[in-house]
Parts: sequence; structure tokens; C-alpha cells
Amino acid sequence: MPIYLDVEILYMKTHATPTAVSRTDIEDSMNRCISPGWRLAAIVLVGLNLRPALAAIGPLLDMIQRATGIGDGAASLLTTIPILLMGVGALSARRLQRVTGIAGGVWLGVALIGFACASRIGAQHAWVLLASACCAGIGIAMVQALLPGFVKTHFATRIGGAMGVYSTSIMGGAVLASVVAPFAAARWGWLVALAGWALPAALAALAWPLASRDGDAPASGALPASAATSAAHARPSRSPRAWRLAVFFGIATGAYTLVLAWLPPYYMRLGWSPTAAGGLLGGVTLAEVVAGLTISATIDRLPDRRPALHAAIASLLAGLLVMLAAPQALALPAALLLGAGIGALFPLSLIVTVDHAATPADAASLTGFVQGVGYLIAALFPFAAGIVRQHLADLSPAWVAMACLCVVLFALAAGFAPRFAPRVAGA
Repeated sequence: MPIYLDVEILYMKTHATPTAVSRTDIEDSMNRCISPGWRLAAIVLVGLNLRPALAAIGPLLDMIQRATGIGDGAASLLTTIPILLMGVGALSARRLQRVTGIAGGVWLGVALIGFACASRIGAQHAWVLLASACCAGIGIAMVQALLPGFVKTHFATRIGGAMGVYSTSIMGGAVLASVVAPFAAARWGWLVALAGWALPAALAALAWPLASRDGDAPASGALPASAATSAAHARPSRSPRAWRLAVFFGIATGAYTLVLAWLPPYYMRLGWSPTAAGGLLGGVTLAEVVAGLTISATIDRLPDRRPALHAAIASLLAGLLVMLAAPQALALPAALLLGAGIGALFPLSLIVTVDHAATPADAASLTGFVQGVGYLIAALFPFAAGIVRQHLADLSPAWVAMACLCVVLFALAAGFAPRFAPRVAGA
């Protein structure tokens, strides 16, 4: 993609003083010429790398257990550990932002994800898999905590749509991993099927610096920051509303991680092949992508997010009930309902969170807090399901519990009226 210098600005600078054009002048002009489309493409590329390290595990779990000898409880840690660390890392977002900046922290997170995936080529032992899960969790947490601030800076007038595209790209990465991993394992083995996801991470690490030059500076048309709600004074933990946002995000994300980790093993226990079970998970995540794209296209026209939230929760609940009633006969309808609900809830929970932030710095701070606490909650879901499966040889109780928690989601969503937003971070 060619980059054109702002010749008029350079001309004025060079004729104002007798000094030569500085390197900073040239870089400033180049930064102004980075198109929103290129920035959005880089955001999508980064987002695609935030789930394969987790989504590739489920369809391959039986192979992994046979090769490493780990049981259901220990196997659940392959999902629980990264989610837990994603929460811990997100809670450190403000300190991380001060040290690395938003753009630099995103790049470092992508690099850690790539390293974690690449290390799995030698994961014949369970401890290597667990260590790679730790590394991937930290990297994912860094990106997820900092990237919303980048979006708030450069897409200030289109925040809902941009956040929807970003979150949809995350789900798109899960689609690729869940569908491709079983085929790759059948052809090259499960180690390659897990390690191969280092390649798209490397591509994202190369592309991100080109799109994030001057990434922490406000773009033209960005909303001005308010000193009253600067990151230095933001204390999301003091706001009851921030805690409600965090619990909502935690339960909604818990549904996602529960399905991501245990839907393929659930159906493989019912006699499905890894490829078929992975394909069903791919159907779930494909429905998530469609729902996410729908949210991206329409959410900016809905200042009151509650109707969309309630519709998404209803779809999730319906999918759980259908799967419990007829897991074999109605597997596909259940998967599509689950995917539609989860796929809409994830971007909506992020959008509602960012709605409560006044500035890019507050967006990073509040999103870090909500995701941090939320992922700590969500980490319990796949772990608890693994324990249930190990002792009862059945995941049905986990699906029933998730259906009950949908009632809690309905109650929380009812309180997210637009008259209460924004400014939680500055409370």
C-alpha cells in the first residue's frame, strides 16, 4: 500500500525556517496518511489470533489425552489457565499502558501468542502444553486490554461498529481453529495442528507496526480527552456499575469458554468423530461471526443496547435448552442458537463497557478492569465442567447450570440503560 507524504505541511515547515526537513516531520506526515481501512484491517488481523490457541484444543482433546495421559480435570486447565491469566493480565492494563504504550503493548501481546503456539511443536509432555497456555494467556490479555483504547482513539465517532468488527474477528479466529485443527491433525499430527497457529501470529506481528505508527496519539476527528476522567484518576473498582459490567462480561464469556472447551468432547463422548465435533464447533463459531457482523452493522443505530442484549441472551438460553432436550437430533439448531447468542453477547458486552468510558485512556482502563474480573469469573466455567465430567462422565449438569445463569444475565442487562452511561471509569 503506497504512503503519500503531506507535501503542503512539509513545504510550510521548510519555508518557515532555514533548517532541513527533519525525520520527525516525515514520520508525522506518514502517520497522517495511514487510512482508517488499513488500521481496521490490522485490528482484524490481530483479532484473528486471539482464539486459535484455545479453540484448537477442544477438537483434539482426545488425541492430547491419549498422548500425554492427562485426565479431564487436568485437561480443563489448558483452557482455564489462559483465561485466568487473561484476567490477571487485563487487571494490569493501566500499568502496562504506561510502560509499553497501547500500540507497543498490542505488538508484544501478539508476539507472545506466536511464541506460545510455536512452542507446542514440542508439547509431547503435559507441562509444555500448560506452559504454552500460560504464555498465550498473558499475550491475549495484553491485546484484549489495550486494543479497545486504540479503537477508541482512531474510531472515536464509529466506536460501536469498529468494536463489533474487532470482536467478530476474534470469533473468526475461533472458527478457523476449530475447523482446521482436526484436518491438520489427521494429516500432520496434533503437535503441528497446535503449533501451526504461530504463522498467522507472525503475520500480525509484522503488519501491526505499519498500521499503528503514532498509535497512541489521537486521530483526526477523535474526541477530546477530559482531564477529570484521565487514566491517572480512573478507578473502575470503586464503581458498582463497573462491577456489574464485569460480572455480566464474566458470565457471558463463561458461556463462550464452556462451549469452546467442552462442546467437541461432549459430542465425541456421544460417538461423534473429532472432525464432526470440530465441525459442529465451527458451526457455533460461524454463527457467532454472523451475529457479530450483524451487531457491527446495526449497533450504532441502537443507543439503547438492552433489546439487543436481551435477544442475545434469549438465543443462548434457547440453544442450551434445545441441546439438553435433543443433543443428537437437534445438534445443528442448538449449535446455531448457541453461536448466535454468544456471538452477539461478546461484542455487545465490550460495546456496553466502552459506552461507559469518556476517553481512550478510560476505555483501556475500564475495559481492562471489566475483562480482568470477567475472565477470572469465566475461568471457573471450563474447570468446573471438567471436574463434573471427570466424576459424573456427563456434561449435562454444566449445561443446566449455564441455562440458570442466563436468568442472571437478563437481570443485569436490564440495568444497562443509556441514561446511566458513560463515565464509570472516572467514578
